[in-house]
Amino acid sequence: MKKVVDILFGRVMILLLAFFIQIALIIFVVFKFQEYFFYFYLIGILFSILILLFLINSNMNPSYKIAWIIPIMLFPQLGWIFYALFSSGKFSKVTKKKQKRYYAKHIDDLSKVIIKDKNILHKLKEEDIVAMRQAKYLIDYGESQIFENVESKYFKIGEDYYKALLEELEKAEKFIFMEYFIISEGKMWDGILEILKKKAAQGVEVRLIYDDFGCIMTLPKNYDKQLEKFGIKCSIFNPANLIFTVIYNNRTHRKITVIDGKVAFTGGVNLADEYINEIERFGHWKDTGIMIKGEGVWGFTIMFLNIWKFLRKVDENFLKYKIEQHNSNIENDGYIVPFSDSPLDKEIVSSNVFMGLINSATKYIYINTPYLIIDYEMTSSLCMAAKRGVDVKIVTPFIPDKKSVFEVTRSNYQTLIESGVTVYEYTPGFIHAKSFVVDDKYAVIGTINLDYRSLYLHFECGVWIYNSKTILDMKEDYLNTLEVCTVYTLEQCYKVSAIKRIYRSILQIFAPLL
Repeated sequence: MKKVVDILFGRVMILLLAFFIQIALIIFVVFKFQEYFFYFYLIGILFSILILLFLINSNMNPSYKIAWIIPIMLFPQLGWIFYALFSSGKFSKVTKKKQKRYYAKHIDDLSKVIIKDKNILHKLKEEDIVAMRQAKYLIDYGESQIFENVESKYFKIGEDYYKALLEELEKAEKFIFMEYFIISEGKMWDGILEILKKKAAQGVEVRLIYDDFGCIMTLPKNYDKQLEKFGIKCSIFNPANLIFTVIYNNRTHRKITVIDGKVAFTGGVNLADEYINEIERFGHWKDTGIMIKGEGVWGFTIMFLNIWKFLRKVDENFLKYKIEQHNSNIENDGYIVPFSDSPLDKEIVSSNVFMGLINSATKYIYINTPYLIIDYEMTSSLCMAAKRGVDVKIVTPFIPDKKSVFEVTRSNYQTLIESGVTVYEYTPGFIHAKSFVVDDKYAVIGTINLDYRSLYLHFECGVWIYNSKTILDMKEDYLNTLEVCTVYTLEQCYKVSAIKRIYRSILQIFAPLL
């Protein structure tokens, strides 16, 4: 009974009610002016035409264009209003300027650090010019730099990630930075929180960012204030309120931990019990992560501080947290570029990185993704890779977390399979891992799903890896995972009923808005 009451009077229900009230008010106003129908109709047609012309001539994703063009054409009186209110999913120009202004004072310091990359890039160019070009793109547009004095450790399951995270948190002496999309009260978070409280009491600087929508059903309201009482500095990303705005689409989907500037974690793992299989939601939960040690940790420190500075609206001396690395204990293992992807610019960093990997592959492309909602360009590139003889494999979940998204994912199988791509479903349950492994040379692991939200609307992060043993560890885990997966066949694609095909087609059109 208590659970029902909590749901009925909880934040989610209140926000949904506020949202639908606002929608109802818009519709009411439109129909209230029915006596001026002719003039209102003309205004609606005029604005709809202007928006359609803008959409057609814009450089935004074609799938996104179509998703808006159809409702605007079907309902010109209402479509243009909803487009004006909810279309962009971007922060306003004023907000963008504020964000840039908050950390612009330190850009010179960061640039001085990044200039040192040129020697590494030159060295990488001598080894592999394709790798150098991929790294250069990320340096220029992914707010980071390339590192070689690093070592990395791959975690093939959330339980291993969690164990290592606890061990490293216990070693913290100076600072702990954490940023996560989902935090949920339970065994996993309780274990971490106890360490954070202890470290804060010892004088360690502890900072935490969590996404308000990601945690809206898992943390109580004003949870940040509870954490502040423990000495943990906490910021909520993009807090929800009763006035619905377009920026609700922009979430921080990143998962980052930085400890003393010496160790960093990222990957698909959020801080909730299903990620370590303490509870079962969608069968067995398969997730992956990576731990970075050495100079590469600085890349994640920059990512965290950029967002922190924006949220807290304070000056921040980034270089205060740049630790001079003593590399005697670091086993240099290839090159890495930690990178971030932001919806505040027009650069689709993650998508471009993946496209670069696909187009450069000569032997194989192994992909893990919980969602497969990709545009025509990426679909064509994957199909072309398979047609030219590259072994393209994609693993998706067998048990979905979102049924409508799962249907869109499956609707993309047929074109890929017909071109020679092998699609697997993770039979034990839900695979939440997000990774690319290519040709034993390249890999990307991070927080980026192959769907519109991750590629265009969310703040994301990842690690580009070249010529590291971690790549072989990722490959080995991938091949082992295939042993418990089921191949999805063309016959299964052809057997889909006509009704389900129609349903999937409708979902596919509006997938960018889901």
